[in-house]
Amino acid sequence: MQKPIEVTQLDIAFGGKAMKILPTFSQIPAEFKRDSNKWNSFISNWFFSGLSKDKWPKPKDGINGKWAMLNIQACLADFEPKHEHKIAGAAYLASKWFE
Repeated sequence: MQKPIEVTQLDIAFGGKAMKILPTFSQIPAEFKRDSNKWNSFISNWFFSGLSKDKWPKPKDGINGKWAMLNIQACLADFEPKHEHKIAGAAYLASKWFE
């Protein structure tokens, strides 16, 4: 399983790490491309409305929760990937990293 990589606030502010974090669009299972599960809802809500720290999901064993959240934030803030890739990929990663 791909684990979160180190991400700084500068990476989030200026972008550039999303394509290092996200799987390719073809690697993302179809269920995440159809906006049809709880992880897609979680990511879409975060993208459009923001997310307070008390709403962070619990990380799975062996996953650094802070790094996982920063990885997803870096993907959502980056301008490089298309919106569909960004949301589907972030939802897929969230399903792998959180309970």
